[in-house]
Amino acid sequence: MRTIHVIGIGAGDPRQLTLEAVEAMRGTEVFFVLDKGEEKSDLTALRYGMLDAHLPDPGAYRVVGVPDPERDRDRGAGRERYARAVDEWRAARAALFGRLFRSELGEDGVGALLVWGDPALYDSTLGMLAEVRAGGIDFATTVVPGVTAPATLAARHRTVLNRIGGAVQITTGRRLAEGFPEEADDVVVMLDAHTRFAAYAAREDLDIYWGAYLGTPDELLVSGPLSEVSAPLVRLREEARARKGWIMDTYLLRRHREAGAERAPVVLPGN
Repeated sequence: MRTIHVIGIGAGDPRQLTLEAVEAMRGTEVFFVLDKGEEKSDLTALRYGMLDAHLPDPGAYRVVGVPDPERDRDRGAGRERYARAVDEWRAARAALFGRLFRSELGEDGVGALLVWGDPALYDSTLGMLAEVRAGGIDFATTVVPGVTAPATLAARHRTVLNRIGGAVQITTGRRLAEGFPEEADDVVVMLDAHTRFAAYAAREDLDIYWGAYLGTPDELLVSGPLSEVSAPLVRLREEARARKGWIMDTYLLRRHREAGAERAPVVLPGN
């Protein structure tokens, strides 16, 4: 039976690969890598760099690179259209990988997918593989956890995601746009393409810990009271996205319910 490893590779730094991830990589015959186009070519290059860094014999494996199916990214789409677009995109990916598993991997072959961050957090790979299996291809799946972007974010800012006895909520930019989760004091926001935090810039009770390109040489970090750093952060993000053509960022919003609480230090690039 075929085996497919789903390997979490962290936020971008080859050193964030776990020993379990390296072991799984060294037992892989074929790596399937999606090419997201010239604009995001550095994401593909980082994956190749991880293979070069941790696999001593390049002749022991093959890399099969294919273009990622296009996805409807209408930024004005509502939740229903967004969900439909994601379902269609995932189905296209499932059809693609179904063909690749048949054509590129023997009946007892071992393949792998290198997943940014962790396969369990806002990633569709496992759901996509379930669709591949439902399409009639039998294979075993192993999952290797990876260092998440929120974990890297907290480490870079030398903070924690939740305070003593408290909870942390992980959500998306789309949901933050619907309203700040008032029951939560620490909120990690991922997949925010529209700087939704700026809508809360007038609030004096919120701090932000923000990071982009985490774990890469282009890493950017910003922190401080949201009312002070929101405007320069929006400009910084726009400039970074224009410069590279893409951006991946994550941030923690921290609410202070009591006056006199210790606030996040103001950190802006260039300060």
